[in-house]
Amino acid sequence: MLLGDIAEIKTGLVLSRKKATIEFNVEATYKLLTLKNIDEYGSFNDEPFEEFQSSEDLEERYFTNEGDVLMRLSYPNTSICVGKKQSGLLVPSYFAIIKVDHNQFLPEFIAWYLNLDTVKKELERSQAGTRIPSTNTNVLKTISVSPIALHKQQTLTALLKLHNKEKELYEKLIKEKDQLFKALSQKIIQKSF
Repeated sequence: MLLGDIAEIKTGLVLSRKKATIEFNVEATYKLLTLKNIDEYGSFNDEPFEEFQSSEDLEERYFTNEGDVLMRLSYPNTSICVGKKQSGLLVPSYFAIIKVDHNQFLPEFIAWYLNLDTVKKELERSQAGTRIPSTNTNVLKTISVSPIALHKQQTLTALLKLHNKEKELYEKLIKEKDQLFKALSQKIIQKSF
């Protein structure tokens, strides 16, 4: 089964075509998703969303909806599943918007699957010979996806959420340990003088 068989895949908006060049031309302002809003693991981070001033009202198809999967079209081709909190963001053209058939696949599962090393290697092969590696929707449509029962997808995505929460806690612990070490080392140095 191919990704194009189970999902509708489109690219985001080419921003330069709709950007208001002067303040007088601003028709609408939207929250814009950028590369800095997504971490390397395929999760949204706490970076604030940029604002995009448009010269006209934009079509709904360029905005995120809960359950969409977004994929960065350039290396490292990170995929992410859109949750309720990230709904309504303007998607630029360097992301693909993947609307998965929810009767066959969970969006969280597809986002996880697209982040697998094997899929990324497949995408790299399709980009061979290009100076700036990037992919397009036609290549994405040809990605092979094995049919897996929905209950197994649910189990896998539940494990993934636990795994990501654990990583988040470890990262927080490391930051706190770093702060503790810095404070202790400062204290030791100050007592020496």
